[in-house]
Amino acid sequence: MELSRLRAFVTVVQSGSFTRAAEVLRTQKAQVSRQVGELEAELGVRLLERTTRALRLTEIGRELFERALGILAAVEEAAQVAQAVHGEPHGLLRVTMPLEFGLVAGFAWTRALLARWPQLAIEVETSSRIVDLVHEGFDLAIRVGSLADSRLAARRLGELRYGLYAAPAYLQRRGEPRHPSELAAHDLIAFSPAGKPAPLRLQDAEGRIEIIEAAPRLRVDSRYAQRDATLAGLGIAENLDAISAEDVAAGRLMPVLPGWMRAPVPVHAVFPSQRYLTPKVRAFVEHALAHFPATRSG
Repeated sequence: MELSRLRAFVTVVQSGSFTRAAEVLRTQKAQVSRQVGELEAELGVRLLERTTRALRLTEIGRELFERALGILAAVEEAAQVAQAVHGEPHGLLRVTMPLEFGLVAGFAWTRALLARWPQLAIEVETSSRIVDLVHEGFDLAIRVGSLADSRLAARRLGELRYGLYAAPAYLQRRGEPRHPSELAAHDLIAFSPAGKPAPLRLQDAEGRIEIIEAAPRLRVDSRYAQRDATLAGLGIAENLDAISAEDVAAGRLMPVLPGWMRAPVPVHAVFPSQRYLTPKVRAFVEHALAHFPATRSG
């Protein structure tokens, strides 16, 4: 049984189509289809039910898929040991991360790694869902927030900090709040990806907590749209320090209640195994650690 046929079959299942599998494997769709057909002929069974709309695993196909994952993982682990000797990142690195974290830092990391390592290729999927790294064939995930219990290995990269910001023109017009309780009298711009904004939960350096549940004047599902609305003088917004830092330095935004902020949010790199990290995964993680976006302290 040829590994290339197993790899083609697994990639078709993970990607959901022959066309997408061909893109991942950097070959032609006809070649992928031929390899899967040859595997079916070799085994004498039908592995995939093909329709015009979708692919579906047969019962024996599902069993082979699970076994093939283990076989390919063992081969990959052996290759990782050999790669560790060479040291230089190469091959295709498949990464998944939330879109807005990509805009904040992830895409810049990707560009820097490609510029540094000529033998490296990177595929980035931006998604807010929790991707199954093993079954979907990803090498690495960037996850924002607390991690659920998992068999996956993880490395903490840093944390995201948030602060309240407003345009100088807005504060001149409406005044600057001196305590979180005064925010209810202001126009608030809320980040609301699920349609209903969470209340502002702020704490100071002494651990005192204030929860503000005022209805916002504007709700958006993008931190960058939130920043743009704040720059336009539409109100006060809680936004990422990393997104707002340049505007603060240029005087376009001002911190509001700088002694009050939400708890920092951790960011992790997650990968299938801590053992035998390939140079490409190690290079990404080390670059991320060295270039995690700086935030104000306190």
